Amino acid sequence: MSSSDKQLLDKNQASEERFEFAYAPSLESTDVVKIKARNLNFIGGKFTAPKSGRYIDSINPATAEPLAEIAESSAADVDLAVKAAGRAYGTWSKLSGQERGRYLFRIARIIQERARELAVLETLDNGKPIRESRELDVPLTAAHFFYHAGWADKLEYVLPPSRRQASWTTPPSRQAVRGSAGPRSLGVVGQVIPWNFPLMMAAWKIAPALATGNTVVIKPAETTSLSILLLAEIFQQAELPDGVVNIVTGGGATGANLVSHPGIAKVAFTGSTEVGKLIATSIAGSSKKLTLELGGKSANIIYEDAAIDQAIEAVVSGIYTNQGHVCCAGSRLLLEESIASIFIEKLKRRIEKLRVGNPLDKNTDIGAINSKTELDKIQALIASARQEGPVEFFEPVKTTLPSTGYFQKPCFFAGVSSSFSLNRIEVFGPVLSISTFRTVQEAITKANDTPYGLAAGIWSEKGSKIHKTASLLKAGVIWANTYNKFDPAAPFGGYFESGFGREGGRHGLLSYLEVT
Repeated sequence: MSSSDKQLLDKNQASEERFEFAYAPSLESTDVVKIKARNLNFIGGKFTAPKSGRYIDSINPATAEPLAEIAESSAADVDLAVKAAGRAYGTWSKLSGQERGRYLFRIARIIQERARELAVLETLDNGKPIRESRELDVPLTAAHFFYHAGWADKLEYVLPPSRRQASWTTPPSRQAVRGSAGPRSLGVVGQVIPWNFPLMMAAWKIAPALATGNTVVIKPAETTSLSILLLAEIFQQAELPDGVVNIVTGGGATGANLVSHPGIAKVAFTGSTEVGKLIATSIAGSSKKLTLELGGKSANIIYEDAAIDQAIEAVVSGIYTNQGHVCCAGSRLLLEESIASIFIEKLKRRIEKLRVGNPLDKNTDIGAINSKTELDKIQALIASARQEGPVEFFEPVKTTLPSTGYFQKPCFFAGVSSSFSLNRIEVFGPVLSISTFRTVQEAITKANDTPYGLAAGIWSEKGSKIHKTASLLKAGVIWANTYNKFDPAAPFGGYFESGFGREGGRHGLLSYLEVT
């Protein structure tokens, strides 16, 4: 670092210290949420007790105490749900696109009306900061239902003009999706979603399935089922026909029973790469369609001509949002060598300002790790990496963690090589690895040196450099001078061990349709 850079950093630090102050707690009230002690499956439009009579605890990760019980569904429960969805499909698929769109619009509006209730429950069950639940998760959940409601009566435009069937004589808006021409719905869709963005992942999957005329059986993660069951109440409030959406809760065995059920026409899974591979193997040779959105180890490339302060904020957001529980987290930071020192020093000072604590506090930046199992995994990977080689490890010393619950300080490893374990393994926590590069080609080579291919970020003031880099990166989603920005109209998905298929946009509709 040059002497002028050091002087500037010291001056900024002195200025920051003069204005440092403590934040008074600003807790979101939980009175808006009424959590049932025992939660049932949602099958055929009704809440139904599991056939086994067994229940499992849903734990509040901020306190490590039980929040409620959820049903542990057996193969018999899954079978009931698939049959209910099959019966509903006969009616739902025959509705016009305009009629289906009305239901989706109604659901979206009720989500907006009950936004605070949904946000508080999501934070209690998941551990993410209330600011993120309120400002990101719930608005995007509503946005996906709004967006797909608009598609419901325009499915002829899913195909590009060159493939559109000019032979249609009846306007598509008047045809049943299961009609004799054009895109057709598939039937009953089995969906399995993860615990990191429960509401948003449910919307990503349910909304396009319903818009295209399919019916749904969805299994949320066993640690975060409560907000999806509240979504079931919204479906009832919207008077969605019975059986169009069915929810079965439970662990991995429940998901396996759903995936293997012969009444399922298509499987949509978001989760770990390991489980995704098992699902792909299990349905190989069947007629089931499949989309997988799996893990990632995404690179965030910062060139020397980037807006450094803006990039710092996006790097922090890209890896520490939702405690790093993000499949497309910018977990690998690639810095051009000439700016590495000053960037890392600025990053340290920014991380020291992050507040780790009660997720219901509106001042909290980093909430609770979702489960004890996940926390143990993250801490084991950090401990292993610290023994691996001569690298710099940083975490804020002054940050104190709550005495109860599952919490992890944000941290990073600097000066790591491409073979470093945290450059190869998806940590799924608030852990960043930092490498340097000298040329554009070296940045691209390092960014692509991963078995994953989900996302990437590029930072530069030169559009030509951004476009050249983007054209050579092997990633499904690439952001330029920003990171982790989502829109329902933009398709999302990856390559290689990050899965296949897209969610969102026109492309996301194709996997829920049979195109003739």
